[in-house]
Amino acid sequence: MTQISAQELKNRLDAGEKLNIIDVREPAEYAEANMGGKLIPLGKIMGLQLEDLEGLEDEEIIVHCKSGRRSMQAGVMLEQAGFKNIVNLTGGILDWQKLTT
Repeated sequence: MTQISAQELKNRLDAGEKLNIIDVREPAEYAEANMGGKLIPLGKIMGLQLEDLEGLEDEEIIVHCKSGRRSMQAGVMLEQAGFKNIVNLTGGILDWQKLTT
């Protein structure tokens, strides 16, 4: 699993890249603040309920949470499930918000 900073992610989005961003927080957290990624809570990933990611096994998937800890867990589980290009957002939505608010 590789890492990406909030600034690197922002640069890529600003450049118009289409990215697979997965938010592994809970729905209430997502409702408070999000960057438009697909919400798949960590519990679903840990339970291998991965139908929402079908077809993305070989594509880059950027995972994030609040600070980077839960998304790291999600990334490990996704790699074990056969996903080949997982990227963790270091600092999570907290670092992202520092750049965008």
